[in-house]
Amino acid sequence: MRTLDAYVAARARVRDRIHLTPLVRSTLLGQSIGAPVYLKCENLQKTGSFKVRGILNKLLQLDADAKSRGVITISAGNAAQAVAWGAREIGTRAVVVMPADASPIKAEACRSYGAEVVLHGDVSQAFEKVHQLEREENLTFVHPFDDLEVVTGHGSAGLEILEQLGEGDRIIVVVPIGGGGLISGIAAAVKLTDPSARVFGVEPEGADTMRQSLKQGHAVRSDSVHSIAHGLTPPMAGEINYEYVKQYVEEVVVVSDDEIIAAMEPILTRTKLVVEPSGAAAVAALLASKIPVRETDRVVAVLSGGNVEMEELIGMLGVFRTSC
Repeated sequence: MRTLDAYVAARARVRDRIHLTPLVRSTLLGQSIGAPVYLKCENLQKTGSFKVRGILNKLLQLDADAKSRGVITISAGNAAQAVAWGAREIGTRAVVVMPADASPIKAEACRSYGAEVVLHGDVSQAFEKVHQLEREENLTFVHPFDDLEVVTGHGSAGLEILEQLGEGDRIIVVVPIGGGGLISGIAAAVKLTDPSARVFGVEPEGADTMRQSLKQGHAVRSDSVHSIAHGLTPPMAGEINYEYVKQYVEEVVVVSDDEIIAAMEPILTRTKLVVEPSGAAAVAALLASKIPVRETDRVVAVLSGGNVEMEELIGMLGVFRTSC
């Protein structure tokens, strides 16, 4: 576990290259849950998600040898885009391996940043492919979430939240969980700064690897993960991330795909923010009353990403309205 100084240093390292994303208050969501609600808009971050925070922190610390050889990662989209963008920032080669059914728009975004894109199999097979290429081409593997430098970089979001909120009543931060990198960094940075704060994680019902890890006492792997929130469906919880969640997070709750879709509509129509399904998970948990909140709490929901295709967004909202 790192000290607060490490998170402060990581923030200083990346702050001039990324956006200070806004923290906006939502009156509608606050009325719905009975406490003030703020949205940390990582959907407005560089490349459309929080991923650049940790990835850039990692890449900026590569030694000359690793930088000369290039980097490789595995991702359904957001981490791939972050590595592609970050590699261009530091002037090194990037290879990104994505599942064969990855979003064509996200794959094209990676190419536009200069990365070489390899589409291969399902998520588990893509993980195997990335390590094969790592060995064959002598590349440096950048893990999308299970890496201490990545976690520390993500902590910059937690420090921003505290500064943007300022002094006041108790803080609750609700964070989506895929492999666990974002919640690890935010939870550590927030709790080390303000021990009275509470941090909750949210996973899809069909991909609750972190919740299962907490039940079993170790990071687990699942051969079957599924959710409309593709960014929250890695086949395992990170080893490092599990330890952070166990140490700093109050509870991990799950939401259904229907609850995620239901949360996307008020985010879009009332706050005028576009989020992908993964980015709506924290709001979904709040609207479904799965986070214990007092009326005096100040609640922050992290909108982790906004990379969603227009056709997909229209289709999901159409399904939601038909079912109501």
